[in-house]
Amino acid sequence: MKRRPPLIALVLLVFAVLIASIKASDREELTPYLERARALVTDPRLTTAFAHVDREKERILREWIAITEINAPSGKERERAEFIKKLLSGYKLDQIYFDRTGNLVAVRKGTGDGPTVVIDAHLDTVFQEGLKIKAEIRDGRVYAPGIGDDTRNIEAMLAAIRALDAAGIKTKGDLIFLFTVEEETALRGAREFIKDNKERIGYYIALDGGYEGFTYGGIGIKWFRHHLIGPGGHTRSRTPPYSATLPLARAIARIYELPLPSDPPTHLNIGMLSGSEVVNAKAADAWFTVDLRSTSNDVIADLERKIAAIIAEEAARVGMQSRTELLSDTPAAQIPRLRQSPMVLTAEAVHLAMGFENPPITPTASNNANAALLAGLPAISTGAAPCGDAHALTEWCEIEPIYKGIKKVIALAVALAQLDEK
Repeated sequence: MKRRPPLIALVLLVFAVLIASIKASDREELTPYLERARALVTDPRLTTAFAHVDREKERILREWIAITEINAPSGKERERAEFIKKLLSGYKLDQIYFDRTGNLVAVRKGTGDGPTVVIDAHLDTVFQEGLKIKAEIRDGRVYAPGIGDDTRNIEAMLAAIRALDAAGIKTKGDLIFLFTVEEETALRGAREFIKDNKERIGYYIALDGGYEGFTYGGIGIKWFRHHLIGPGGHTRSRTPPYSATLPLARAIARIYELPLPSDPPTHLNIGMLSGSEVVNAKAADAWFTVDLRSTSNDVIADLERKIAAIIAEEAARVGMQSRTELLSDTPAAQIPRLRQSPMVLTAEAVHLAMGFENPPITPTASNNANAALLAGLPAISTGAAPCGDAHALTEWCEIEPIYKGIKKVIALAVALAQLDEK
């Protein structure tokens, strides 16, 4: 057997000891939170709430589907919200109201001396107005546009409130169940609610995406509409000048060749484009959108510069002009040391206590948690069921896991707002 030189062996040994000490430190940091979480999920009051979820499985599925089949495009959520408000009116809540932005707010007051916890699911979808939605169940899944994003989490909130009531659970802190508008477009509902209520919020949970794990940081999101401007003309008119779609196509091809780092996580999408209004016209204004996302604001800025340079070059190549509109700008929200904070350690402990092994925990939220994090509030995002094909007509969710997901929501809410022992 070939022997390692003594110095190399010593370095490897020191490295192994260092890694082991880091892991041990992590475990020590988490241990008290895990002990409390395990005690909480086996508390008779929590097990009573969990049993109530199990007894309500048929109602939960039926209600989940009913909410999903009410289409709610961003900015036009009121019909769905009114349906949910009617359901909430039969629960033991202290306040139910629409705020100035159109968010539906339901408050379950605590007994005092505990942090206020906001639990948020958004009402809106990405689908066009007038879409007729009909859910279909097959092979243990439910299929419908919007079934996962975000009605699974709306239903999880409703079922959690009922279970808390049935078990007679009281928390020290207030629980605010927030059904937000316009998440899909600009996080407007969450932003405005936080602006009006920041001082009273202790923790913010955005139920949107995820299932086995959660996020604790917000990915930066920047949306643009880039225009290529030319003289236009008829198909049979002299060429050049070309249709503005030519530099558009060349620019898009080059943009998609830009390398994207995987660390920090970075994404780019060109989702919309347009040219002329008729087949036989050269486009005078051809445009496309760019969606940039990264946990690093510096990476977003670098890609923004590179894309601007490409567009300018392709416009100049054919003697045209370019123009850019900024549609939305949500900076990356990374709060220092939030990963080691009581909220995140509590959330990790709850996931482990609920049987989620090695839960993925990342700083990559792309939802209403971003709005809270940007306001400096401790926030996480997670979800109540595993789903797929988000934002597509083929969207689906697995049915059976949502019942465990609802129990996780209950445990998170109670762990953070603190169980009243009186």
